[in-house]
Amino acid sequence: MKYDFIIAGAGCAGLSLLYRILQEPTLQNKSILIIDKDTKSSNDRTWCFWEKSPGLFESIVHAKWNTLAFLSTDFEEQLDLGAYTYKMIQSIDFYNFVLQFSKKFNNVTFLQESIVTITSDENSAVVKTIEKSYVGDYIFNSTGLFHPKMTEENSLLQHFKGWVIKTATPFFNSDVGRLMDFRVSQKNGTTFMYVLPISTTEALIEYTLFTTTVLEKETYNTALKKYIKEELKIENYSISHEEFGVIPMSLAKFEKNPDKNIINIGTAGGFTKASSGYTFQFIQKDVSEIVANLKLGNNLNRDTSFENKLYNWYDRTLIDVLLSNKLTGKAIFTKIFQKNSPEQILAFLGNESTLLEDLTIMTSLPLKPFLSSGIKQLLKKN
Repeated sequence: MKYDFIIAGAGCAGLSLLYRILQEPTLQNKSILIIDKDTKSSNDRTWCFWEKSPGLFESIVHAKWNTLAFLSTDFEEQLDLGAYTYKMIQSIDFYNFVLQFSKKFNNVTFLQESIVTITSDENSAVVKTIEKSYVGDYIFNSTGLFHPKMTEENSLLQHFKGWVIKTATPFFNSDVGRLMDFRVSQKNGTTFMYVLPISTTEALIEYTLFTTTVLEKETYNTALKKYIKEELKIENYSISHEEFGVIPMSLAKFEKNPDKNIINIGTAGGFTKASSGYTFQFIQKDVSEIVANLKLGNNLNRDTSFENKLYNWYDRTLIDVLLSNKLTGKAIFTKIFQKNSPEQILAFLGNESTLLEDLTIMTSLPLKPFLSSGIKQLLKKN
């Protein structure tokens, strides 16, 4: 059997694409095969993002905030997000939501198999698993098969350990989260804590670093315990959930279209924001455009717009500054939040800012290190 669409990988990108296809009347009856080695039955991720209005997945938003705090050693402020709302979705809610919806469609097939290769010819593409091969008109890939080579010379890793903790008595202000708290040791590189209160007795506490290598497992636990005790002043709590993740922040080029029949989505397609690690909102924009092009019968080989190239250059410049140790992440983000409005910053980080807003943010940073890194990235051939 030849499928219309094969989705290789049933994570955020794959299931977001599936849901949007099934929402489109002209596409929802296409034959669709989704292949993943996992059943997507555990709460293995937490996704946070910001938007100005209720989105497609508003019904499964676990918590949201209109005020976030930024804390550093010489600057602290509670940030009113203006038109934006910062939102959290738990992966298990997302998986269940999409999988339950897809059960309405007999043309959708799920397979739990490990993918070995993805190849294509003139008219179709093939996914080979350990068990067998599957042919489709298009393969939408979110696996790591086409990832570029990432080294300590061209990439940082955003790695984090998060605990959801519960206290016996009310402790947290559930209306105010901590987006970044840089008042922790910076000896390993750019390091901050992230605190999102879900209720007055429950919060996600996350220890996050931008470095070239991950740490020993116990180092994350030690840092979390220290922060909870010394900064949050919490002695008694239980851990209801924990997660660990590694996100690439790389100068390496992620191919969007390895072939005309193979479309990379999610991190595989470069839709993790290289300078911040945020992914969810960029995936939604990309898969929305894919579905719009499928509906119109347009070519899916995505040419990058000038705006996307510009934001990519911003990201690459920041990563180069960090990799070359011209400035610390703590210094960069403190300057940005000290001199710009929260709404402008979120627009910039979400690739939604105007050129004037971009210039305002850029001029709030030290010129020399960013100018030299920016020129270097402009001249660099990808």
